[in-house]
Amino acid sequence: MKKLFLLCSAVFCMSCASQEKKNADTQNAESKNVKDMSFEELFTGISAEEISDNVFKLVGKDFTVITSRKDSTFNSMTASWGGLGILFNKPATWCMLRANRYTLEIIKNEHTYTLSYFPDEYKEQVLFLGSKSGRNTNKMQETTLTPVQTPSGNMTYKEARLVFECKLTEITTVSPDDFLNQEDKDFILGGFEEAKEYHKLVFGEITGVWIKK
Repeated sequence: MKKLFLLCSAVFCMSCASQEKKNADTQNAESKNVKDMSFEELFTGISAEEISDNVFKLVGKDFTVITSRKDSTFNSMTASWGGLGILFNKPATWCMLRANRYTLEIIKNEHTYTLSYFPDEYKEQVLFLGSKSGRNTNKMQETTLTPVQTPSGNMTYKEARLVFECKLTEITTVSPDDFLNQEDKDFILGGFEEAKEYHKLVFGEITGVWIKK
């Protein structure tokens, strides 16, 4: 009986030690700051067919942060128009951008970009990225979001919850004559007044989808 008691006690102690180690590992993982974690620690890849978000909320409410990289620099902007679908039998995104956007200029040259979506707690920073141009300001240094490079070399942010990597398919120019609603025509004409060029429709093939672990 004594031997049995000692054996049970030893097993119980080992079990407690194992559970304590698991709890410690969990606490360490939870306490690790997102800013200190690598892309691989934060994100896992999924297929485009596995995306479960409602696109109307995703784009129209959460807003899109579009980021394109040129060499060691990058620029982000906020957009609230766009969508997801199939183009040339491939998963694709589209967005409508004013012609003088600096991020659009980089996309034209580099042909790759990301679309990133964030939890509500980062809405202020998401809106900040759309409040000024990065062409002549240091807005990328002013944001509190943490930039990170994807395995394929594109730029996004560690705080994002969903990221699309895109390869540019087409950029086409809209015309006010293409719109039947006068309010829409007026909007396009107003954009022309600022940029001296009409809005651009940007289509991109989705080459990667990442979600927060």
